[in-house]
Amino acid sequence: MIYNKKSLGQNFLIDSNIKRKIVSSVDIKNKDVIEIGAGKGDLTDEILKGNPKSILVIEKDRSLAEILKKKYHEIGIVKTHCVDILKFDLESKIKRGSLIFGNLPYNISSQILVKTLRFKIWPPKFSDLVFMFQKELGEKILGKFRSKNYSRLSILTNYRLKVFSKFLVSPNCFFPKPKIKSIVIHFKPIKREGNKIKNINNLEKVTNILFSNKRKMINKNIKKIIKSNKIKKIKNLNLKLRPEQLHPDIYYKITELYESR
Repeated sequence: MIYNKKSLGQNFLIDSNIKRKIVSSVDIKNKDVIEIGAGKGDLTDEILKGNPKSILVIEKDRSLAEILKKKYHEIGIVKTHCVDILKFDLESKIKRGSLIFGNLPYNISSQILVKTLRFKIWPPKFSDLVFMFQKELGEKILGKFRSKNYSRLSILTNYRLKVFSKFLVSPNCFFPKPKIKSIVIHFKPIKREGNKIKNINNLEKVTNILFSNKRKMINKNIKKIIKSNKIKKIKNLNLKLRPEQLHPDIYYKITELYESR
């Protein structure tokens, strides 16, 4: 009997239809695949049916990693790493055109997403990300400008990734059953020709400073980022606006000015 560990945010996906739907969202045949948080290998089994070129399985739970190693020891294309994904050099392991799947632990899912956004080389080597999040977080990731879900995370994510598709997953599809719904989001990397942000960490810093006082006007916090003479270079910027009232392009422009210090 395998028990979930609450400390690792484990909820095992048991619904076969959902597993097939996740895997069928991309063409796996002859592709290199990375799976984050493989658990007992249920999604891995489904990925194997698509005839991938290779699968790199990442699982932090030592007992589960041992089960995966034994389960796939005769399948040469599957390699298992027992590591903490947040400490793992994922970017160096990715091959050109790789697909990345993840039924992500709820407690660190946003950190895992941001880890991929911070890759030094962009566009990255991976071609697709298919991640599962709790619905509330997923809505913040997808939040459009002027919507209630517009957030730091949506600004950061949409700078580097385009949402290709999404669908909801019922709590009944997991064991143990979580109290909330989940959402699967399929992302593809994009390259923005019009913006010149040198380091994505700076966009993260800018959004963090401005959203730190979400209900207050930006007039004070923006001066912590750039000087008054540079603020004037941002067309149509109203300093009486609150952070959620600024278009993403404004955040990108502020970041560019911050980098040009």
